[in-house]
Amino acid sequence: MNKGRLIVFSAPSGCGKGTMLAEILKDPAFRCSISATTRAPRLGEVDGVNYHFLEKEDFLARVEKGEFLEHAEYVGNCYGTLLSEVDPYLEKGVNVILEIEVQGAMKVKEIRPDALFIFVIPPSIAELRRRLNKRGTEQTDVIEKRVSQAAGEISKAPNYDYIIVNDALEDAVSDFFAVIRAEQLRTESRREFIDEVINNA
Repeated sequence: MNKGRLIVFSAPSGCGKGTMLAEILKDPAFRCSISATTRAPRLGEVDGVNYHFLEKEDFLARVEKGEFLEHAEYVGNCYGTLLSEVDPYLEKGVNVILEIEVQGAMKVKEIRPDALFIFVIPPSIAELRRRLNKRGTEQTDVIEKRVSQAAGEISKAPNYDYIIVNDALEDAVSDFFAVIRAEQLRTESRREFIDEVINNA
């Protein structure tokens, strides 16, 4: 059985990353890693589904034990990816997607350089602003902060292996699967198959 691939998936807020993942995860060959956090659950969030909600003491103890692939602290709360959410599934041949921001992605790149790094961008900053406004959930000043932050994140996109432009959802999802197929056909990914062909000659 071939091992699964670790896929790091990043995008600025408003790029439709969640909608893309909802389509991608219809394929049972993929799963999204569930992050751990020390923040309190929000209304409707379920432990083990949205996040693994941990007490800070427990979180830090797990860090000391080396149970995290990556972790960081934001506004007093800790967030991280447990190895138990990644390696057992990779061993079973399941592709594991880490939906994380740029800072966390770069940490993963240092530890797992063999992971596949995909960055999703909007067709333009103007379109990103339009999408954020369409949500109708935030004030104009907050939206402008998000747009400014998005521009900073997009500047880090060259650190990723592939860039997908999410203009039309169907095309963006198709591009994602095209990337996966291309990676499966790389020489490095086919070495076992090459050996098998030679040995059975």
